[in-house]
Amino acid sequence: MAIHPIEYRYGTPEMRAIWSEENRFTCIVQAEVALARAGSEFGMVPLIAADIIGQNASRARLSRAKEIEAEINHDMMAMVKAIAEECGEAGGWIHYGATSNDILDTATGLQLKASFELLGPKLRTLLTVLLLKSSDTKHLVCAARTHGQIGVPTTYGLRFGIWAAEVARHLDRLSEITPRVAVGQLTGAVGTQAALGEKGIDIQARMMELLDLTPVDVSNQLISRDRYAEYFMFLANVATTLDKIGITLRTLQRSEIAEVEEAFGKKQVGSSTMPHKRNPIRSEQVCGLARIVRSAVEPALQNNTLWDERDLTNSSCERVLFPEATILTDHIIRLLTIVLEDLVFHPENIRKNLELLQGVTMAESVMIALVKKGMDRQKAHEIIRAASMEALAMRKPLEEILAKNREIAGCFSPGEIHELLDPNLYTGTAVQQIEHLHQKLNKKYLSPL
Repeated sequence: MAIHPIEYRYGTPEMRAIWSEENRFTCIVQAEVALARAGSEFGMVPLIAADIIGQNASRARLSRAKEIEAEINHDMMAMVKAIAEECGEAGGWIHYGATSNDILDTATGLQLKASFELLGPKLRTLLTVLLLKSSDTKHLVCAARTHGQIGVPTTYGLRFGIWAAEVARHLDRLSEITPRVAVGQLTGAVGTQAALGEKGIDIQARMMELLDLTPVDVSNQLISRDRYAEYFMFLANVATTLDKIGITLRTLQRSEIAEVEEAFGKKQVGSSTMPHKRNPIRSEQVCGLARIVRSAVEPALQNNTLWDERDLTNSSCERVLFPEATILTDHIIRLLTIVLEDLVFHPENIRKNLELLQGVTMAESVMIALVKKGMDRQKAHEIIRAASMEALAMRKPLEEILAKNREIAGCFSPGEIHELLDPNLYTGTAVQQIEHLHQKLNKKYLSPL
């Protein structure tokens, strides 16, 4: 019976598979096989035993390990016994020189490595979509907002470009944290490698080489959790970017703004009682699940504050944190990518909102022009501020108010005032910024994709 929504509602099949109980067991088996092979190369384990383990360990089953765990109440030892049963006398060499977390944390390293191999390409796909949208809309002028109020114009291209640059930084972070986070260890009961003797460091290095993982430099009974805390902070950072985009799209889909909206299927239902509704449910799901991902950061940080060489308070916590936060992050990356790919624009509403305040949004343009004519900047600001407040109070076009102002009329002709109030002529370097961003990011991330 499914209980957690990631079992039946959220998550992609490929990421769920990585964090499934079955794959976790497979990674543990792989770690034990690598341990035996590495041990055999340094004379710690008979070569024939390592060969037999390598040939037969994969036949071990999670179901059998659970049967044994029910008897002995130790999950790792139960898995060791289940593997050993498949390897005959060679099974006596399984887990030699290791402690539980040597295998468990190394298995986590394998799962993290596989997760990175999914998250990276999906972030690159999201980046591609954002760059395409920024290119398509780099000339699409719209109302910008600060404090929830309409400001000077911007472009949709710049909005998408800002999000693209943020996603690109997440790809940088992913590359940076991978060797620190996707790691394994073989350090023994308290980190001294006493059971392995003087060859312990070399055996650990070889074991991790076989698994394509980075070995720890030093450790106690488990890998220091600052590494995993960094991972969860990375997930939270990604999720927050997605949340940020989702909030903006939801705001822009509000009925009174209605500049963009999520694609809506022909038979899609928006409300069980209000038949007219077209709700941004995917963006809302992204924003909601981002909260769960962020909530993993605090317990992940606390998992690094264990007693002495270790205790078990991190273990139960991590059984929840790793699959939940990773699967949900993967899910909302994919979901927001779909939203953006199919995003519907309403140019008529974009223009209507841009002109909603009848030229007041262009007040800065006139102020700057006055300064260029030689007027004191603070005086220009006050003249245009007063004119703007009058236009808003009287609900008249700013152009009409400015035309009656002697100081303004003394500096500009009616045609010049009209031009200064044209939002299409006041987007600065927005287009150039996007073109520069494309050159930089296409070269670094998307060639080849």
